[in-house]
Amino acid sequence: MYLTRLGGLLAAYQRRDPAARSKLEVFLFYPGVHALLWHRLAHRLYLRKHFFLARWISQRVRKKTGIEIHPGATIGRRLVIDHGMGIVIGETAEIGDDCLLYQGVTLGGTGKDQGKRHPTLGNNVMVGSGARVLGPFKVGDNARIAAGAVVLSEVPPGSTAVGVPARIVRVNGQPVYYADDVDQINVQDPVREELERLARRVKELERALEGRKRSNRKKPA
Repeated sequence: MYLTRLGGLLAAYQRRDPAARSKLEVFLFYPGVHALLWHRLAHRLYLRKHFFLARWISQRVRKKTGIEIHPGATIGRRLVIDHGMGIVIGETAEIGDDCLLYQGVTLGGTGKDQGKRHPTLGNNVMVGSGARVLGPFKVGDNARIAAGAVVLSEVPPGSTAVGVPARIVRVNGQPVYYADDVDQINVQDPVREELERLARRVKELERALEGRKRSNRKKPA
């Protein structure tokens, strides 16, 4: 069972990273794999209330890989962590199967609340580089979060979250994307589009006002 799951994880890395030439290379050199394997052990210790030892393992892994996963976090199968430097996953975070996290991602809380305080990612979710997902809400299956986004509220299944703070861009009428097939950068930001529309409107009004001033100057006294 363990070898089967490990093989599935390594295959997921190969499928999503064109630089991964073999399973052996992924197993030996990919920090995301190392972080996940050690997290499995730390999580088991955490569930058995060996909190100090579990935390010690997670901090050692953080120093080695640059990936900080709290031992209390629940992680599904075949999570791919691309590069991984700077990733932080909080204690009550939950991650479904077949998710993809890029470097610099934070799955964090918004304060010192007790209980569930970190996000839950559904299956097949992609979170782009530098994104922040903060709070005890759900990111639905097949959702994607663009690079640099700051997500503070629920993301419906099959949607895209873009911007700071993030807004939802529905994927209506489109097929469900597989997490490693989506573009984490070239997505439309509705806030930026609105600002650009307002800027165009201001320029139109300025031209109209300038034209009226010229017309008034040409009129005989």
